[in-house]
Amino acid sequence: MLAPNDFAQRESRVPFLLSAQRLLAVVVIALLAATALSQNSQPVDPRQQPPPPEPAPAQQRPGKGVIRASADLVLIDVQVTDRSGKPVKGLKPEQFTLLEDDKLQRISSFDYYDIEAIEAAAAEDAEPVVVTLGGVSAPEKVREAVHDRRMLLLFFDMTSLDPDQLLRSTAAAQRFLREQMTPADLVAVVAFSNQLRVVSNFTNNRGLLQRAVARLVPGAESQLAGMADAAPAPGEEAVNEDTGATFTADETEFNIFNTDRKLAAVEALADLLRDIPGKKSVIHFTGGITQTGEENRSQLRAATDAANRANVSFYTVDSRGLLATIPGGDPNTGAATGTTMFSGAAVFHQVQSRQDSRETLATLANDTGGRAFFDTGDFREVFQKVLADAGGYYLLGFYSANPKPDGRWRRVKVRVDATGLRVRHREGYYAPKDYGIFTTEDRERQLEEAMRAETPRVELPVALETAHFRLGQDEIFVPIAAKLASSALQWAEKRGRHEAEFDFAAEVREEKSGRVAGALRDTVKVKLGAERFQQIGQHALVYQGGMILGPGSYRLKFLARENETGRIGTFEQELLLPAPQPERLELSSVLLSSQLETVRKPSEVGKEVEKKALAKDARLKASPLEMGGEQIIPSVTRVFTTQQKLYVFFQAYLPPKSDDMKLRAGLIFFRNGERVSATPMVEPAEVEAKTRAAAFRISVPLEQLPPGRYTVQAVVVEAGGEQAVFARSYFALRPPPAQVAASTPSKPRQ
Repeated sequence: MLAPNDFAQRESRVPFLLSAQRLLAVVVIALLAATALSQNSQPVDPRQQPPPPEPAPAQQRPGKGVIRASADLVLIDVQVTDRSGKPVKGLKPEQFTLLEDDKLQRISSFDYYDIEAIEAAAAEDAEPVVVTLGGVSAPEKVREAVHDRRMLLLFFDMTSLDPDQLLRSTAAAQRFLREQMTPADLVAVVAFSNQLRVVSNFTNNRGLLQRAVARLVPGAESQLAGMADAAPAPGEEAVNEDTGATFTADETEFNIFNTDRKLAAVEALADLLRDIPGKKSVIHFTGGITQTGEENRSQLRAATDAANRANVSFYTVDSRGLLATIPGGDPNTGAATGTTMFSGAAVFHQVQSRQDSRETLATLANDTGGRAFFDTGDFREVFQKVLADAGGYYLLGFYSANPKPDGRWRRVKVRVDATGLRVRHREGYYAPKDYGIFTTEDRERQLEEAMRAETPRVELPVALETAHFRLGQDEIFVPIAAKLASSALQWAEKRGRHEAEFDFAAEVREEKSGRVAGALRDTVKVKLGAERFQQIGQHALVYQGGMILGPGSYRLKFLARENETGRIGTFEQELLLPAPQPERLELSSVLLSSQLETVRKPSEVGKEVEKKALAKDARLKASPLEMGGEQIIPSVTRVFTTQQKLYVFFQAYLPPKSDDMKLRAGLIFFRNGERVSATPMVEPAEVEAKTRAAAFRISVPLEQLPPGRYTVQAVVVEAGGEQAVFARSYFALRPPPAQVAASTPSKPRQ
């Protein structure tokens, strides 16, 4: 039998820092040999953890260098018409001249989308076509389905349309579907209220589209219409509505984020359309978007950039129609405060406010190759011009001769070597941007996009380990430990010191509803002196955080970014947190570790690791991972060597009538399905009276076990009673590094 080290002492309670979102964050430089990382996305049972990866071969060759090359193909849709407005077909690539910032570019791809070929066909000959937004699984089939098709999307911003404006917009859409839609048109319907919602995918089924538009009715989100107002310019008199209230709230900050949400919805819509080839025309029905200042410029640029990358043109429609506003406001508006009503400032402000709400729409349309429609009472003209602009076009592709990833606006000009022709295309695009020149907004947007993306990011290898420990009846603490391989770390040398900065973020969503149940965000900077870097610079970095959740089924997505190069790694897995059963003896996860850290106060922590949480820190009375002034650091990969000591930590939760003094626990080790060793039964190291949680931490020297893969089973029984429970975990054991270097390489398992 193995001799355990029974910790029977009581824990000295040391509070640990938890952010305002109830999170814990610790960073540890793990003094362990680097091990293979595994990104397992299987569901995690809190009591049945998945086995670790196979032990690394006795000797490994150094990894080969990887050379990555990428090129950005720029696509420009070009409409060529004669003097009567009819599309001109049959042009050759050599007849086109393409300039970027007045420099000649070589055309790499050339194609013509002949909309008239299908448009001239009879309606009864049109085959049913459905193209799903954001879910292109077979690109070639989609390309074939949409070729020679006109892609139109009806986008309704419900947060800026009051009931009358929404009814006017949906009536115009219904009229278009009945009278103007052609067999060549594929139409989709999308609405934005509290979230972006696809009402109908691209289809040529008129009846389905009409029913989709009919489902758009005014709701609570219409109360947000017309709330935004631009801040007064320096020297300009502020105009406020007299509501008769004793206090007028300052809504500037709310309006900033409200406008950002509208523009973020535009960006998200463009991202949904990115994988669908060809030109997409979005008819955007809105009551205006007012920028409240410089704060919204970054989001507007991001929306424009996303649209140009997705080959999307926005046709913005001011659904308010022809405006003939009464000076001073209509009967629904209160009089202006102060003397502004008599000085004329209120009237000037009224006109300026209307122009401010249209400026963003004009910018979005012009920068994406679309049009803006203002003071229009009959929306049929809108659809006529949209159909004419997409009546047949050439799709030109080129690789820019300017390799600089500077993020600047690059103006594009296309000329045709023929007389009497009109050429129309988008004016340009924003160049890709290198991470080194990212602004703070750019970095935040990159993290948000990576968190929302369905495809994983694997530039930065990361492995994750989670567990669960009960804090109360409906509160479960979920520690999150992430490990970054030493080979993936980029250290910058500054003034004789080595520095590395990382961003860590996690998001937990409910499995059924998709609602965010918890979020984590920390920025960590590590600074090492030359001597210290030589000691531990080649070891892995372990990040430890956590959050408090209720029982349920969740989906966890964890993200790590190395801030020297901007590489990102993501990890996803399911979390199954069981509801407590008060009448039964239950166990937490079985946590394995080979490292204990002394708990120190923030003032005692050195300057090697600096952590910046997203929100202000708050206090939590106790950490389940702390005991006797020491904190256990979970092993992420669960690969150990025979010269290490294994720490096994778990908690047992007692029924109300059970006696904690009768609890005993032990460990049983299995290898290849056979029992190889066990520890004696021990008493709890600590019992929490409030939660009736008995904590066990058992240390086992691994030198007596041969290398291999093991299952460790924690067994808890009630002496003289009927209660018993067990849980398992897995780990791999390999020889120490000295033996690895001297041994003969073994053939890895298949």
